[in-house]
Amino acid sequence: MAPSNLGLRPPSPGHEPGTWRAPEALRKAGLLNDLMPARVHQLGRPRYHFEPQVGTRVRNGQEMRKFSESLATQVGDILSRGAFSLVLGGDCSILLGCLLGARQGGICGLIHVDGHSDFMHPGDFSPGTVPHSAAGMDLALASGRGESLLTDWGQGLRPLVADRHIVQIGEREDGDPDYAYPDIKQTRITRINVQTALARGVGATARQALERLETERIDRVWLHVDVDVLDQKIMPAVDSPGSPGFNFDQLADLARRLRASSRIIGADISVFDPELDPEGIYGRGLAQCLARAFGPL
Repeated sequence: MAPSNLGLRPPSPGHEPGTWRAPEALRKAGLLNDLMPARVHQLGRPRYHFEPQVGTRVRNGQEMRKFSESLATQVGDILSRGAFSLVLGGDCSILLGCLLGARQGGICGLIHVDGHSDFMHPGDFSPGTVPHSAAGMDLALASGRGESLLTDWGQGLRPLVADRHIVQIGEREDGDPDYAYPDIKQTRITRINVQTALARGVGATARQALERLETERIDRVWLHVDVDVLDQKIMPAVDSPGSPGFNFDQLADLARRLRASSRIIGADISVFDPELDPEGIYGRGLAQCLARAFGPL
């Protein structure tokens, strides 16, 4: 359980993002009863800083470094025992701690399921604008782009994952003329936008992702699921909802097919905001989706 909101900007002045509430909301929705985990680890909620922190241009950068290292310790311990690690977040900056923990066991690939590529990095924004939110740059940071505080983890762990070992699934805006992350198209990252995934079906999408990593001889893969890959008609309780997107059945089927491969060693779930779901309707739908995708553990 990783109750972080560090990577998101305040939704209004003086108000913290509500993603830190997601793990407990999913627990109340019955998710843990369905997953039946052998063990539950609860990290403490990190402190959210409204003002820029010294030595970083990333919002909550110093706090994020500490939280990522704590999360990595938990993930690394679980994986070292041969267990599957499912991390309930939290905003999508939790990906860094998850990958750092996974890297304790060697090279690891990444399947990044997200309605956005999250590939913002220093080459994309004005030097004078601070702070920047890591939730829009988690894939860039994971692939070694950005300030050393969140890209250099020591012991040769920069990047956490190489471009050729990444498959991004779900981007919905890459055909727009003002697409936010155009330089991702110049990398070796494999990209399957949501329009293509919906047209081909999740079975073919899962096969393409796994075959790509098999070609690279990557037998350890982390799965990142940002729930804004769901269509906003069924999941508006995120900071950046949009359409088109998957429905609950499609996301559950995709994750289940990916996990059926022995390559997937763990996964994280991010960006659900219970404050945008006061009746708990979307949380219940998400909990049922995740139970079908990953349960029983």
